[in-house]
Amino acid sequence: MKEAAWLTPERIALAGWILASHQRAFGLPLLAGCGSERSPRQCAQELFMATAAVLAHDGSADPRLIYANRTALQLWRRDWNAMVGMPSSLTAAAAERSNRAAALEQAHAREAISDYSSIRIDSAGRRFQIQGARVWCLRDQEGQPCGQAASFESWWWL
Repeated sequence: MKEAAWLTPERIALAGWILASHQRAFGLPLLAGCGSERSPRQCAQELFMATAAVLAHDGSADPRLIYANRTALQLWRRDWNAMVGMPSSLTAAAAERSNRAAALEQAHAREAISDYSSIRIDSAGRRFQIQGARVWCLRDQEGQPCGQAASFESWWWL
């Protein structure tokens, strides 16, 4: 039986980096109890099933999504294979991309930002507002920058 895409060894490690980087950036866990109490696999599964949308992109010049949990996939109306690997700029409406880029730069300079709001667009072109998002620098197991992650719970259709 084929493993779920978010439960491969590479994605389990990525989930750990997302969680640890959030803890480092904000001083608070993204998910309660993920750490020494649960296995990395359990934490990866909980991150994927979280009610808050969680996304991450790599650190390339034109960042591509490397992670999207179930809530994000449902909100953007894409499956894992369509969402992961696409340019992360395409998650935002064209008119919002410069605002998005400025927020990502600010998060990079500060390590993290919170209370970010913007307009996003799903795969069918439907726009939605996100509010209170947290954006933070993603770091690998050696503490090296390897992208950014974001999470939000508040959104509504426009």
